[in-house]
Amino acid sequence: MRISIITATFNSEKTIGDTLLSIERQSHSDIEYIIIDGASKDGTIHLINKLSTKVSKIISEPDKGIYDALNKGINIATGEVIGFLHSDDFFAYDDVLKDIAEEFETRNCDAIYGDLEYVSQHNVDKCLRVWKSGIFSRNKLLLGWMPPHPSFYMKHSCYIKYGCFSLDYDIAADYDSILRYLFKSKIILSYIPKVLIKMRVGGLSNRSIKIMAKKSLEDIKIMKSNRIPWPLALVGKNLSKIPQFIKKNHYVKS
Repeated sequence: MRISIITATFNSEKTIGDTLLSIERQSHSDIEYIIIDGASKDGTIHLINKLSTKVSKIISEPDKGIYDALNKGINIATGEVIGFLHSDDFFAYDDVLKDIAEEFETRNCDAIYGDLEYVSQHNVDKCLRVWKSGIFSRNKLLLGWMPPHPSFYMKHSCYIKYGCFSLDYDIAADYDSILRYLFKSKIILSYIPKVLIKMRVGGLSNRSIKIMAKKSLEDIKIMKSNRIPWPLALVGKNLSKIPQFIKKNHYVKS
């Protein structure tokens, strides 16, 4: 099974090294690795050329933001399955893609997801919290549930059928896409109860109160467009983060 991995970059030389090396260490052999760079002005491209032997395609040009970049990657991908590895994220272990491929091959599913570990920006060995997704049920979406998008892998055919990311949202287009796939289209999901991805803290949606407020407004708009009772879903979406901090020391990794 060919898996297309898409990384969007922009001036990412401080973090992308770990991203590239985690791709290099993956035991799954059939990987198409696509990098969409927003015309970086630092050493990002130089570092990619220096560290990576698995890059299949690089596009470096101005874009309209991360979701535009990811859409570009989806449109040129040739893999049966597509996933995203952001430039400040990396795989939690060397067999992640092998496990994902086996899950698709043994389950009758359209997409899989796993768990996510947040790590310190300056010390990736320090776990700050764990997003333990749990088994999916459609009713959870009414309470603001979504799987961690960096751990979400879906068949290419579903992107063709149900569409890519909407550029109407600057921060929450991943949430919009998840509701479109899971709530409206009712794709079949499978859950791998392992940490698949480690993410450095400090992402776009968590940088400031202003950005967090903008994200919440986008979330509300998305909930309304999907006819989800937004007051309950918005509260549930935010309260669901509390156990990530409380239970992080008790999480058992496989």
